[in-house]
Amino acid sequence: MHSVTSYLHLLRNSSRNARLYFITASLIGFTLEGVHVLLFNLYLLRLGYGPEFIGLINGIGMCAFAIFSLPAGRLTQRWGCRRTMLTGLVLVIVGYGLLLLVELEPGVGRDSWLIASYMVAAVGAAVYFVNTAPFLMNATSGKERNHVFSVYAAIGSLAGFAGNLAGGILPTFLSLVLGDSLSQPAPYRWSLLIATLLILPAILSVCAITPDSPPQRTSGQHVGRGSSRFSLILLLSLIRMLTITSLAVVHFFFNVYLDAGLKVPIAHIGIVMAIGRLLAAPAALIMPILTSRWGNGGAALWSSLGSAISLIPLALFSHWGAASLGFVAVMVLASIRYPTFMIYTMEVVSPEQRGIASGAGEMAAGGSFAFMALSGGFLITALGYHSLFLTGAVLTGIGTFMFWLNFTNQVR
Repeated sequence: MHSVTSYLHLLRNSSRNARLYFITASLIGFTLEGVHVLLFNLYLLRLGYGPEFIGLINGIGMCAFAIFSLPAGRLTQRWGCRRTMLTGLVLVIVGYGLLLLVELEPGVGRDSWLIASYMVAAVGAAVYFVNTAPFLMNATSGKERNHVFSVYAAIGSLAGFAGNLAGGILPTFLSLVLGDSLSQPAPYRWSLLIATLLILPAILSVCAITPDSPPQRTSGQHVGRGSSRFSLILLLSLIRMLTITSLAVVHFFFNVYLDAGLKVPIAHIGIVMAIGRLLAAPAALIMPILTSRWGNGGAALWSSLGSAISLIPLALFSHWGAASLGFVAVMVLASIRYPTFMIYTMEVVSPEQRGIASGAGEMAAGGSFAFMALSGGFLITALGYHSLFLTGAVLTGIGTFMFWLNFTNQVR
């Protein structure tokens, strides 16, 4: 009861900018992390592409995300968070809008069209997501920060849950309306377009945010044990690159595995992914309890270890139940790892370095996603899906060990 009261008090007393951003986060969670995550790869399958091209286009998109994340951090320093986020969301809409027009292109140029338009959307996503942590740090005080980040993670999970459910239902509904079967691309194309249009209200929400100024340089020291700020940022980015691989493999290939590998119906895939998002919400809300005991670094450490272990059922068993259990566990633990690691990173660097630290972290995450997407399709073709999930577990475990090895004194 006390925890519920604390959250209600937080929502009533949080800043106007934070509340507006919750609206934006819910719309982005529904579209990009809900409908798009579920249906984009399935749309590519219906266009006639296999795992190799699905891995290629996702990998190239994530390479673009990674490359532009660090410049996005610089833009935050120059423009402030609000203006940079608006730029990113506009690019996302333009990129996905062009992508969904691909069927107008003759077959010869279709691959290039898909890749180019997806790159535009990925650049926009980088510019937007790099600003999440710095914006929330600016919109909160130290006392409420963990609660605000946990609410943000919970909202994203609930919105993703709704998006996964909608993504599982919309193609079936639209196939009846359009008279096309679910083996055709049209139901998926129109479902993705409807979701993309919901980014427009998110833009309006960001427009209503009070304009911010670029962060000013401070003279305080925010690093410890003699490490330079940039070496610390580099090390944190490397750790994030490794620990996020568990999420990367299920993000790109879980739905493909169930659809093409285990022949699970699309509606069932949507339900499983929705359950993962739904259970991630209460997990995110208990984050302040975990951080009060272990600190942000400790909570990030244990959730990363759990993520590595969660991929083992997918690596060992060819059954939709085992795969679903592993997927749900990865999603639940990611809702704890992401905000705790972000707060940890933002707190150990100075305010004027937060944009660069966030950009470097997103670049590392994008690089991890790009590597797993590019290599995953070929790994699946050569050795099967189980080898991909085992690789993700090993890399996440290595990153977790590096985190423990280098930050064990700070996370106690």
